[in-house]
Amino acid sequence: MNMQSQITPEDISEALEMDPSARKKRWVRRLFYAATAVLLLGLAGYWYHSSEATANAVAYDTAPAVQTPLTVTVTATGTVQPTTQVDVSSEISGVIRTVNVDANSVVKKGDVLAALDVKRLTAQLARAKATLAANEAKLADAKATLNQRGLVLDRQTALTKKGFAATQALDDAVAARASAAAAVAAAEADIEVAKADIALQEIDIAKSSIRSPVDGIVLKRTAEPGQTVASSLQAPVLFTLAEDLTRMQVEANIDEADIGTVKTGQDAQFTVDAYPGRPFPAKIETLEFSSLTTDGVVTYKAILTVDNADLLLRPGMTATAQITVEKVADTLTVPNAALRYAPPQPKAQTGFDLSRIFFPRPRGRGQAKRDVPADTRSVWVLKAGRPHEVAVTTGATDGKLTQILKGDLKADDQIITGSRQAAQ
Repeated sequence: MNMQSQITPEDISEALEMDPSARKKRWVRRLFYAATAVLLLGLAGYWYHSSEATANAVAYDTAPAVQTPLTVTVTATGTVQPTTQVDVSSEISGVIRTVNVDANSVVKKGDVLAALDVKRLTAQLARAKATLAANEAKLADAKATLNQRGLVLDRQTALTKKGFAATQALDDAVAARASAAAAVAAAEADIEVAKADIALQEIDIAKSSIRSPVDGIVLKRTAEPGQTVASSLQAPVLFTLAEDLTRMQVEANIDEADIGTVKTGQDAQFTVDAYPGRPFPAKIETLEFSSLTTDGVVTYKAILTVDNADLLLRPGMTATAQITVEKVADTLTVPNAALRYAPPQPKAQTGFDLSRIFFPRPRGRGQAKRDVPADTRSVWVLKAGRPHEVAVTTGATDGKLTQILKGDLKADDQIITGSRQAAQ
């Protein structure tokens, strides 16, 4: 027998949600669900920002500000050269008969380095001497003729005064004597020409012996026996001599950006590839005013003198010089990298983020714009794990450290030189 339950009015009211207590329960459940959803979204946003902050954490590289002496130098490159270098050539043309020296030979002033063949010059000298003898004989003959013409003139003059000779005869005697006198003068001139020719030939014979003009050492020899020397157009260089290798010089090229700080008399030191790590002391002796432009780069030549008593330096070596232009006894300095550092900028946030409703960001963390003097730089000091900007006025620099003239810095402040993303 089937029993069918009877539906009461209370059941109908509850099903139609007409009961106030049921309605209240329903709203309580909805508020609970909504609160739970909001809480979950908030937790998700907090987790997202915590993860992003961890991922964007920054580790800083620092170096302390130090109180230290500072030496400012200017770098220049050049070559080592002898103080006096002489190129020796031949003043006359000819064939080299002998060569008496070789490279590295020590010579004295006046030593014969090489000799040319002088057979032709000797023959020309003999001819000039014979010409002189002939001209001297002509002079003797001209003088005898002059003497004879003088006697004739004297006789004609006496006869003319007594009326025994015509005036024409006297005039002829005067002209003849004058011609004889001119012949004597011509003969004397020919003698002087002959003597000059002899002197020239003797000079050429003397120049056939190529002699050293200085005391020094032979750096280079290009002369060889049997070689023909033609000096009519351009005299060839046969020997290169250095006067004194114990005194050398460095011809360094100073960049135009540094020339304003370089002065004559400043101390310097340089190194060469042959002796790495060994500095050679030097001093600026000359600073040339003329410029040299190479590939658009303007430089000025400075001559640095150096003592080479041990003969370690050789001509032509490439030198890298450090010229001391300023010395500061004791000053506050920071690494140059600190002047180039700037903290990383935070990434820009775009779009709507529900987590901002529950976790708003602190205000006032933005950088305010301000006017900075042109000679003021900024460094960042690490304090309590955070960078703090400090305005400073810089001075001299040695390429690694920079002098701080003004600024709220003190020794041992940790100056930020770089940063990187920290490991999670």
